[in-house]
Amino acid sequence: MHDKEIISLYFDRDEKAIEYTEEKYRAYCYSVADKVLKNAQDDEECLNDVWLAAWNSIPPNNLPSLATYLGRITRNISVRRLRFINRKKRGKELTVYIEELNEAIPSANSIEEA
Repeated sequence: MHDKEIISLYFDRDEKAIEYTEEKYRAYCYSVADKVLKNAQDDEECLNDVWLAAWNSIPPNNLPSLATYLGRITRNISVRRLRFINRKKRGKELTVYIEELNEAIPSANSIEEA
C-alpha cells in the first residue's frame, strides 16, 4: 500500500492504518529504535508507542513523507526512553556514593573527647 493511501486511512480514522503502517515500516522503525536503545524488549515497547503517536498525531498533520515522520517519532521516543533508563541508573549510583560518603564523614565524637 502506498503512503498516501495509508495517510488517508489515518485521516479517516480507520484502524487498519496502524496495521498497514506496521506492516510496511516495522523493520525500519525497529532499526531506528535499536540503534538508540540496543535492547529488544525496549525496542518493542518503543514501537508500540510509535504506532500510538502516529495515530494521535497524523490527522492534523499533512505529511510529505510517512517514512521520515515515523523515523523522527521513533527516534524521539527512543531517546526519551534511553534518558529515562539512564536516569534510573544514575539514581542507584547516587545512593551508592552517598552510602560510601557516610564512612568518610567524621563522627560527632572527636579523638580528644574519647
